[in-house]
Amino acid sequence: MNPELAFGANGLPYGLPIHPNLVHLSIGLYAVAIGFDTIGALYPLEKRVFRFLALPVTRSGFHDVGWYNLLASALLSFLTVASGFYEMLLADPLEGVLSAFGLGSQVTMLWHGVGGVALLLLLVLMAIWRGYQRFAWRKDMGRQVQWSYLLAGVSIAVLMGVHGTLGAQLAGEFGVHITAAQLLASGADLREALP
Repeated sequence: MNPELAFGANGLPYGLPIHPNLVHLSIGLYAVAIGFDTIGALYPLEKRVFRFLALPVTRSGFHDVGWYNLLASALLSFLTVASGFYEMLLADPLEGVLSAFGLGSQVTMLWHGVGGVALLLLLVLMAIWRGYQRFAWRKDMGRQVQWSYLLAGVSIAVLMGVHGTLGAQLAGEFGVHITAAQLLASGADLREALP
């Protein structure tokens, strides 16, 4: 590790890890995007419910939310992956531990890094596909998204869940950038070490 940086108890030169916060924001934006595009695609079936609840919604409004959230998720994911690689370079995982998947810390970090780049690529491709549907292929249609797009979106969400499990294992099982785990591994007493 670089001796010029002042590392905190979690092994980072700043108080809290950035990557997990960006990950959850990226995933949330993506889930909202696919969810609202699905609601927009099913709008004729739900129109009576919205009218009954006196909600002034339009199909294009749902698709607008879907588009802008997907675009934000794809753009934010560049920062998410970059912060993940930076924090992975500074990681000091617990040794001699296997994850629930039976993987060691280095293999888990490798798969998590490769998977993060692959998901970034998929999100960018989804945003491009969605942009073509919105502005070229289906711009004059009420339903802006294809069913195949929604199916791909749900499939990517499942991949995110599996990939996120690897990240959770890095934190929970290997103690990567978890302050308490790092302090316990160093033999510190948590009651004295934390404010």
